[in-house]
Amino acid sequence: MIPVLRDIVLVGAGHAHVGVLRDFGMNPMPGVRLTLISREVDTPYSGMLPGLVAGYYSFDDAHIDTGPLARLAGARLYHSEVTDLDLVNGHVLCRDRPPVPFDILSINTGSTPGGGEVAGVISNAIPVKPIDRFLRHFDAARGRVLASAGKARIGVVGGGAAGVELALSLEARLRRDIAATGGDETALQVTLLSGAPSIVPSMPVGARKRLLRILRERGIEVRTGARVSSIDGRRIGMEGAASIELEEVFWATQARPAGWIGETGLDMDGSGFIAVCNTLQSVSHPDVFAAGDVASMTDRDLPKSGVYAVRQGPVLAGNLRRHLAGATLRRYRPQSNALYLVSTGERHAVGARNGISFEGEWVWRWKDRIDRKFMSKFNQLPEMHALDSNSPVGIAGTDADKAVLAGGMRCGGCGAKVGSDVLHRTLARIRPAERTDVIVGLDAPDDAAIVDTGGGSHSVYTVDYFRAFVDDPYSFGRIAANHALGDIHAMGAEPRTALAIATVPHGIERKIEADLLDMMTGANEALRAEGCAIVGGHSGEAAELALGFAITGRIEPGEALRKSGLLPGDALILTKSIGTGTLLAADMRGKAKARWIMSALREMTVSNRAAAAILRRHGARAATDVTGFGLLGHLVEMAEASGVDVRLWLSAIPLLDGAAETAGIGLLSSLHPQNLLARSAVRDPDRIAADPAYPLLFDPQTAGGLLASVPADQAEECVRALRADGYDAAAIIGAVEPRGADSRPVAIEMTSAE
Repeated sequence: MIPVLRDIVLVGAGHAHVGVLRDFGMNPMPGVRLTLISREVDTPYSGMLPGLVAGYYSFDDAHIDTGPLARLAGARLYHSEVTDLDLVNGHVLCRDRPPVPFDILSINTGSTPGGGEVAGVISNAIPVKPIDRFLRHFDAARGRVLASAGKARIGVVGGGAAGVELALSLEARLRRDIAATGGDETALQVTLLSGAPSIVPSMPVGARKRLLRILRERGIEVRTGARVSSIDGRRIGMEGAASIELEEVFWATQARPAGWIGETGLDMDGSGFIAVCNTLQSVSHPDVFAAGDVASMTDRDLPKSGVYAVRQGPVLAGNLRRHLAGATLRRYRPQSNALYLVSTGERHAVGARNGISFEGEWVWRWKDRIDRKFMSKFNQLPEMHALDSNSPVGIAGTDADKAVLAGGMRCGGCGAKVGSDVLHRTLARIRPAERTDVIVGLDAPDDAAIVDTGGGSHSVYTVDYFRAFVDDPYSFGRIAANHALGDIHAMGAEPRTALAIATVPHGIERKIEADLLDMMTGANEALRAEGCAIVGGHSGEAAELALGFAITGRIEPGEALRKSGLLPGDALILTKSIGTGTLLAADMRGKAKARWIMSALREMTVSNRAAAAILRRHGARAATDVTGFGLLGHLVEMAEASGVDVRLWLSAIPLLDGAAETAGIGLLSSLHPQNLLARSAVRDPDRIAADPAYPLLFDPQTAGGLLASVPADQAEECVRALRADGYDAAAIIGAVEPRGADSRPVAIEMTSAE
């Protein structure tokens, strides 16, 4: 493994930066590590936004998934919002994570519409950028229009290409939806307001005339030279004209940079954009680059259009490489005659180039081909193969053996555990020293050991350690600590102290220090939140980043929640969704959507502490945390230790977003084949094996939820309390039954009991 020598940090996932990621993915630069910091992990393509609003494209059609793209580039993906730069020390400051060090920085954050100086705009208008926020507000506004049966007045402020496209797309989509829901589509009124004397002033006169004609034919009122002075509820104040009434106002005026950009110390142009020379390098800080809307070239005034950002991508990627190598940078030469294609909200578009304008359905089809071809470069990436050069080929053995050996990409997190059968057989051959103060030890299947150390209460001990499964050391540290705390909470104990064991890959000292600090900062935040103090530990170098904790807790005698406490008639409650194993396995292969992974990571950072307290208040008799052996493996341990049977309701088990999809195409954790051996405890497994949720019963979980039994009459109230406390996925997933004659203790039903 080549150690990291230089860090390139990309702030924002704009059109130029996705090009940089693809470039480095196809041609890596040894010793160079990329980190992408982005507020949103699905980056919208502005060229397809009108089609998305009009209903011709799906969300995924019009967005680039930065997860697989970052994986291809070997880049770390940090889902966070940048708030400032420390240019003296070379750090990017973020809202919810430690500073991110850089050797070279590139900024491609796009822009936001202006108008903040207009009274009422921020609280009453819907800005078209950032696009992710616009889409959420658009969906809400669309709902209000449909609820009014179409009797709504819609305004779009801004007469540039973006405003015109938005007005036409809104009109087409809303009229179509109103008609489909039985409303009066003729009652909808759409008005386009432009402070300039004409619309789309950057386009040729012929194109302007075509667009004005189309707006008129579609019944969209156009008011030019009409500058908005205020928005007070529905009343829109106009400079030099009477106010008008609008229920919904969309804001698409001249672009402005994000507010934090102006506080960074970088040189800016007169409008607050980052001043760059023709190499896309900051004029004041040579280790900082900028592209797209946020950048302003000192030798040429370019429109704020994604057309230019796309063309800047290859130049930016090349110049980042050249800057690292100390070579002469290449000039970016913007196209002198850009092609303009403006969609009209229907399968029709207006185009212009070299002063010539044209329109028709064929123009829309042309634009659609161009846009889809561009998107395919980022959403149809080369395969990342599971096998590596060391994978054994042609080795004799059982199917289970071959399944394990074939997975060249080995999982991290709890998916890296030794299989349950191997572990149990090994521990059965170990004979510990006999001590009367050991209350729960190797002879019990519980989550933690309990020792009577005197003083009234008992000590609880547990240890967890695994290699990283995510490229963000800070997030990994938080999750690793939270995972280790899970055993303490499952026993109903209070965590007190933690010993850490950490390994970091070999590298130069400042890189090792930065990664170790991030990882331990995240871990300490999780531990401190629960009053658990790090009191020592051990560190070392290894091939991969890894972290673990030996945690000590306390509990009153006889108060522990054991796995052996299940009683017939109890309800089984699960506090979190399952699916982390398959999602992380898919992520390793670049096949998981970034939003799925970020959602799973958020759930992994949710502590089980409050859940344990709620379960105990509702009479919990037994509990475990669902981790490496999967939901079924841990449930079988509980059933066998309690001498009962259990019945699961497959449809009631909560699943993480995307887990059924990734498991359905066979992207499973490397521990899954070992966990699959637990199916021998299931009655008639073939009957349910085709259900999409079935493979997830064997999916290893990292920082999973609690699985507990409570009296049936307490179960529904317990779930309500869990959900009220933030455990949104908490559910009753089954019931405990008396032990029957069948040697297999688990019965699984496809649907929940009524």
